[in-house]
Amino acid sequence: MHQPDYRNLTTGEYMLPWTYLHAMKDYTDMAYHLESHPKAHAVFNFVPVLLDQLEDYSRQFDEGKLRDPLLALLAEDDLNSLTPARRKLIFDSCFRSNHAKMIDPYPPYRRLSDLYKYQEAHGEANLDFLSGQYLADLLVWYHLVWCGESVRRNNELVVRLMAKGSHFTLADRRHLFDLIGKTVQGLIPRYRKLADSGQIEISTTPHYHPIVPLLLDFKVARESMPGVSLPEAACYPGGLKRASFHMSSAIESHRNRFGTAPQGVWPAEGGVSQAAATVFAEHGCRWMASGEAVLANSLRGHVGKQPLPGRMNYLYRPYRLSLGDHEIVSFFRDDKLSDRIGFEYAKWFGRDAVANFINALEDIWHSTPEDESPVVSIILDGENAWEYYPYNGYYFLAEMYEALEEHPYIRTTTFKDYLDGGAEQNDMQAQLPFGISSEGTGANPVMGELQHLVGGSWVYGTFSTWIGSPEKNRAWDLLCAAKQSFDLVMGSGRLDKREAELAHKQLADCEGSDWFWWFGDENPQHSVESFDKLYRENLANLYLLLKLPVPDELGEPISHGGGHPEAGGAMRRAS
Repeated sequence: MHQPDYRNLTTGEYMLPWTYLHAMKDYTDMAYHLESHPKAHAVFNFVPVLLDQLEDYSRQFDEGKLRDPLLALLAEDDLNSLTPARRKLIFDSCFRSNHAKMIDPYPPYRRLSDLYKYQEAHGEANLDFLSGQYLADLLVWYHLVWCGESVRRNNELVVRLMAKGSHFTLADRRHLFDLIGKTVQGLIPRYRKLADSGQIEISTTPHYHPIVPLLLDFKVARESMPGVSLPEAACYPGGLKRASFHMSSAIESHRNRFGTAPQGVWPAEGGVSQAAATVFAEHGCRWMASGEAVLANSLRGHVGKQPLPGRMNYLYRPYRLSLGDHEIVSFFRDDKLSDRIGFEYAKWFGRDAVANFINALEDIWHSTPEDESPVVSIILDGENAWEYYPYNGYYFLAEMYEALEEHPYIRTTTFKDYLDGGAEQNDMQAQLPFGISSEGTGANPVMGELQHLVGGSWVYGTFSTWIGSPEKNRAWDLLCAAKQSFDLVMGSGRLDKREAELAHKQLADCEGSDWFWWFGDENPQHSVESFDKLYRENLANLYLLLKLPVPDELGEPISHGGGHPEAGGAMRRAS
């Protein structure tokens, strides 16, 4: 579960609405499915910067002072007297959904979309003729379709408003607004209750979602991409200290929200390296996780080396890394099965998808070595996949958890519980190919050993999504220059404590991975423009907080986009 920080830290205003929209749709539905299947177990990963924003929204609802302009419009008294900028915000925002699953199935919403297209086709000035009532209906429908299916099925208000269809009143809008508030405010307590019961484990991520291996060393990208172009800057200034900050802050966040330190870490985008693993282990993490291609590269020694046996012979076990005075266990994702859920099963009839998933797990059980009990790590995006499913994945998820609960020999578990249970049985040594040692006899858990972890992520097993292209490298160089200015000002003592705290937080925002994800012509123009603008505004704001002039180059776009990637670019397949 992750959203970057969409706030302008100077004004507190949210520049994009995705945090509260995914909260009311995906985070609430994912909790509901576990609550409905008490024998199922899962790991949920919450990035601390997402939790920061969820708590901020909760305070906004309590205080009645909204700093999200789109959400505020839902409860606006008079929609007939909006400024052109606020009308444009509604039009720009309220059709940005998966049309096939979130607009077309609802005739009243589809009519609103058709009317907008008709007016726009006859000249943008024609949009001025769309009334305040049209805007009210559009805002209500946009927020209705972003309600989770569990909310839709269990809340009379949502059912009533969807049946009404149009001519929504101010009272209707405010009732829906209040429901969103209650849903958002209840999320962290719901997940904590599931964690306290032992049904789920909650892991963490470095606080503002940086790609830690790149903070530590740009050259690590060449372990999986030999010869790749890197930023002009030799390295990110003070990267180790920054990585340690993000981890320490994440652990403190986790203790405050969930009452205990996290046992494991999902590094941002599964981005790992030997040096990053050391940072995670030094901060007390027992386990981490990454993608299948990272494991394959590591077992080969480096890219292009010795061929591997079939993945059944090495994928379905965790691996221990000895790191001087520390060690950490790494789990590796089954890319094929995870991507089926993320990208393929949305196109299937739900029951057929579940049957295919269960059959694949059974095949793994029958195909792995007889003397071990395989562990299959299914890891995927917690929010973006479901809008491509009918009913936000409700039937697929409900039937999947039910099938897993009832299966005679498939067991769902958490990484913590797997390690706790496996430790008691690991009492004998055996040898596996490629110098990997394992433990266990019979149908026991098995632990492999890795001599060196090759740097990479769950996307293609490389860091190409965040570094290596001209746009991504330029973004890194802009950040490196800002960090050098940050270090000079902090060392000068020119800022008071409050000013220094704000500058530090703004820097942390700029170090997040999402900005680099979106740069590149392969991504959609609208998304690239949004994130490009927000990234440059964040960097400019950092200079202002440091009481320095803003470099002119921050006024120039980094990337333009124009591609049409799968899933709108918000998710990527492993290969």
